[in-house]
Amino acid sequence: MIIAPSVLSADFGNLQRDIEMINSSEADWFHVDVMDGVFVPNISFGFPVLKQIKKHAKKTIDVHLMIVDPQRYIDEFCVQGADIISVHIEACTHLHRAIQQIKSLNIKAGVAINPHTPISALEDIIAEIDLVCLMSVNPGFGGQKFIHNTYKKVSQLKELIIKSNSSALIEIDGGVDFENAALLKQAGADVLVAGNTVFSHPSPPEAIALLKSKTA
Repeated sequence: MIIAPSVLSADFGNLQRDIEMINSSEADWFHVDVMDGVFVPNISFGFPVLKQIKKHAKKTIDVHLMIVDPQRYIDEFCVQGADIISVHIEACTHLHRAIQQIKSLNIKAGVAINPHTPISALEDIIAEIDLVCLMSVNPGFGGQKFIHNTYKKVSQLKELIIKSNSSALIEIDGGVDFENAALLKQAGADVLVAGNTVFSHPSPPEAIALLKSKTA
């Protein structure tokens, strides 16, 4: 299981410290949420913060664009250090074009879907992407409660991936904790994004190690 701590929950007054903590922990990726205040009702960091993360990060940087018209910014996010870029299916009028744009930059391409979006919406794109980011909370804010219908959606998505001979990984973003991590693995998840579960723990490296052990 790939564990991807969400930088959105880090201490921005000590960002370098938290990045170095992730570097030295059992975590696999950095998960970076970019929010524009339009697609979701919140605003988060953009290029300058990603540039700083890239300067210190020694692991894969997984960028999740929760923004309208993401194609305008894909190239710049790649320049600033993204190894994976996921765009929301709900925000892309021309989804195939956006995926081709990401792939043309020689980085991995993902598609994120909101809790209300059916798995069937991915049928035409699943064979072309490297990652599906399943939102297990309504996007925009950290610390929300996990939506239990996610287990069913993970199972449906796993079936679609197998049927389509896709190599896409299944990423879960939102409300991941020590209780549901193993259940998500059983359902078919490959990547767990964890924000508050890691950064609100007295020892974030221990929290990461615990998530690893529960999904071993």
